[in-house]
Amino acid sequence: MPYAQITGLGFYVPENIVTNQDLEQRFETSDAWIVERTGIRQRRYFTPGKDTNASMAAQAARQALERAAVVATDVDFIIYATITPDYYFPGPGFAMQRELGMTGVGVLDIRDQCSGFVYALSVADQYIRSGMYRTILIVGSEIQSSFLNPTTEGRSVAVIFGDGAGAAVVQATEDAEHRILSTHLHADGTFAEELMVKGPGSSREGRWYDSAMENPSEMEVYMQGNTVFKHAVVRFPEVILESLKANHLQPDNIDLLVPHQANLRISEYVRQHLGLAEDRVYNNIQKYGNTTAASIPIALTEAWESGRVQSGQLICLAAFGSGFTWGAALIRW
Repeated sequence: MPYAQITGLGFYVPENIVTNQDLEQRFETSDAWIVERTGIRQRRYFTPGKDTNASMAAQAARQALERAAVVATDVDFIIYATITPDYYFPGPGFAMQRELGMTGVGVLDIRDQCSGFVYALSVADQYIRSGMYRTILIVGSEIQSSFLNPTTEGRSVAVIFGDGAGAAVVQATEDAEHRILSTHLHADGTFAEELMVKGPGSSREGRWYDSAMENPSEMEVYMQGNTVFKHAVVRFPEVILESLKANHLQPDNIDLLVPHQANLRISEYVRQHLGLAEDRVYNNIQKYGNTTAASIPIALTEAWESGRVQSGQLICLAAFGSGFTWGAALIRW
């Protein structure tokens, strides 16, 4: 039975940098308020007419493919995670496939919000272990700035999110040491409405866009921040410990934890709960904000580029998000 191994990483963020000071000019907020509550100092917003969800993903994918020393025609399957597609349907995975010249390659679009990349990695791992595919491209890409409420009323959410894309090439290997060790996925729909965008939604009388025009707030992110925070600080360490236990390891075996970049306070709480030193957790939310499904591959790529990810190290990826969903992946690099 083959194992799965990440062989290439890439990311793309738009050129448009939006600082906390920029947001101070748009609505009532302050750099100090944002940094204290989230740790974020700036984020990237897409440029209309230049960036799309699919084009950003293609940029990240090209980099990942080059670093894996494979070409587009080597890819057997695509798994694409996003909650902000360019079209209501089809998903952006198909537009990216077209742009990369991968016609005929299967595409699986998944919607698992902030846990999307971990879910995609888990699916890729299982496909490769089964022998069905040998080279899989997985992507997380988001354009969130276009549906934020850039007013004082929406500031608690508007300051958090940014745009960007990350990608990884996952390939079959016979190397039993350097591979994805295990993935662990969970969800609890009890709290589905605590972090959501209600519209567009099909299950209503008449046409959903009539309802959206009458109630435009339904198209904006609704988040019950306290509830999300309370669950995140429980589920993050819980699933990380689950992954370690499954592999007979302990927190001090982790060389680098790359968490979903939701909130710097959450990451710091998890770090302290697990007893990890600061240099064993990678955070870049300060630069990019919360890029949802793109946050882990962006952070993992940056960590790899900076030399923080080395052969033989134990790398843990962990996420929590809307749904609620949460998951972890343990990788021996």
